Amino acid sequence: MIPVMLGKLSFIENMTNAYNYNKDAKYVGFYDFSGPVTIIRDLDLIKSITTKHFDHFVDHQSFIANPELEPLFGNNLFVLRGDRWREIRALITGAFTSSKMKAMFKLMSDCGSTFAEYLVDQSREGMNEINSKDSFTRYANDTIATCAFGISVDSMANPTNDFYTLGREATNFEGLKSLRFLMVQNFPMISKLFGIKLIDANIEKFFCNLVRNTMAVRDKEGIYRPDMIQLMMETRNREPGSKKPELTIESMTSQLFIFFLGGFETTSTLMCFAAHEIASHPEIQKKLQEEIDRVLEECEGEPTYEAVNSMQYLDAIVNESLRLYPVPGFMDRVCTKNFELPPSLPGLKPLLIKSGDRFWIPVWGIQRDPQYFPDPDQFIPERFIEDKNAINTSAYLPFGVGPRMCIGNRFALLETKVLLFHLLAKCNIKPAEKMILPMRLSKKDFAMMAEGGFWLEIHPRK
Repeated sequence: MIPVMLGKLSFIENMTNAYNYNKDAKYVGFYDFSGPVTIIRDLDLIKSITTKHFDHFVDHQSFIANPELEPLFGNNLFVLRGDRWREIRALITGAFTSSKMKAMFKLMSDCGSTFAEYLVDQSREGMNEINSKDSFTRYANDTIATCAFGISVDSMANPTNDFYTLGREATNFEGLKSLRFLMVQNFPMISKLFGIKLIDANIEKFFCNLVRNTMAVRDKEGIYRPDMIQLMMETRNREPGSKKPELTIESMTSQLFIFFLGGFETTSTLMCFAAHEIASHPEIQKKLQEEIDRVLEECEGEPTYEAVNSMQYLDAIVNESLRLYPVPGFMDRVCTKNFELPPSLPGLKPLLIKSGDRFWIPVWGIQRDPQYFPDPDQFIPERFIEDKNAINTSAYLPFGVGPRMCIGNRFALLETKVLLFHLLAKCNIKPAEKMILPMRLSKKDFAMMAEGGFWLEIHPRK
């Protein structure tokens, strides 16, 4: 990890180098600072670990040493373990069904339309250059605010609203924050000794009060919304003897916060990569806009959930963006029961994995491996249309795989499609002068980011 700490390589590049160390090996050894990690390369072995023998590898690595010190991070679905994870996942799954997505679509679409119209207004007197990471994060913020927390926010028109500024502060792992993240994850005793925390107390207080006040208003006025907070409120009305878990305000806030983190940070990063590729390929942009125009004509200017989800080329663009730029780039698992791995190479011995040992699955490396995807470094949406049946689904892992795959994948996909739909319906986009080309990953940020940031020119369509 020294090259990452010294800014010589990004985290993903470092892991990909390990993935490519021996192309014949089923797995390779890697040190995450002082801790050994097994990086799994073989697709059948990945399936075995994440699905077939899932009961041996139930948990994620916990990067929070003391959940009481870090309640927002320490008690959410991603880091929960064992039976508690199973209980909360079973409860939250209901928030991401197709019917729930359809109910949230209008809320999302309104956010997307307002966002695109703001960019058009700012561009009427000429080209408008935007920091797309900042702008798309604001759209994602507003979408999460209305779909999860039940409040309306316009972060483009009101850029300093509390929901956005505190959320941005909480999810910003750039610069010194990335060092703090590495300290908490890898040196928990030192972090505890010096009181190093990821989330400040004022942010925890804001989100807890927001959830508490929203519930109080809904109870008082009989308000019902098809969102995540409503689902959690319903856990309070358990029948006697029910095994359904009842969540405290703090636990509810923790689940909502990880949902917020995923929708706010990782999904907006996906939007940045997708928009950059669309802006860099005018022929792809033109083809997508033709599809958008057809849908708008068929829907008389008001896109529907079914219409957007049936857009073949938009779907291919998002899928190819996820293949080329899987965020955050890897999966992890922790062994919970002893397990024997087959020999890594012919002639070697099997490897006994013990409880507590860690695994990383290098999604970025796998999805850019030419044995699974021809021309892996090229952005080719057509591969998900023309050769869709030829796609090796075992090598396509942008949301993970098995019971611990990302629970919010439908939400992330819809959120991204809605953003691209409204943006390209009203605007043409180009890479701005500030954009460093060819694009490469930043070596300064723990989170996946383009060096120098993402920058777009916005031109209103005639």
